[in-house]
Amino acid sequence: MENKISIEIPPADLQAIKDAIAVLQAKLSPLLIALTPEQRKKRYKMGEASRPFVEKVLEYAHSNPEFLPAFAKLSEMQKDWKAHQELNPVFNALNQIVSNLGDTLLELGVDLMKPANAYYKSVQVGVKMDVPNAKPIDADLKVRYEQKPKKKENGQLV
Repeated sequence: MENKISIEIPPADLQAIKDAIAVLQAKLSPLLIALTPEQRKKRYKMGEASRPFVEKVLEYAHSNPEFLPAFAKLSEMQKDWKAHQELNPVFNALNQIVSNLGDTLLELGVDLMKPANAYYKSVQVGVKMDVPNAKPIDADLKVRYEQKPKKKENGQLV
């Protein structure tokens, strides 16, 4: 079995990482909102292809304000554009970190589950061979792989 990841995080580095996250949370939380999945679906989204369009609209709205609808406030649009331009690189950087962190955790899980399952199989062999202490270990570990019966809609077990 190949152990693909072997890392040790110095306690001072881990604390520095946690402190940096705390700063990010403290600085970003008052600025951020949370949407439900349903709300996200209903939003009119501005993707990469729409950014030049929005930028041009802002330029035209500044030079030709007679076309700006009464409900649209140019000052708010400019403020939103500035915030979008400032936060987008932050999002991209954090997204890369989160993606790589997720991949690292996934691979650490693989590195852990392979030998853990091999140990469990060895315990199962020990149970079959009546090796002392194997039964209580098996009883404790087999909970991970027990299948819970699924319920049908009418409440009956499958």
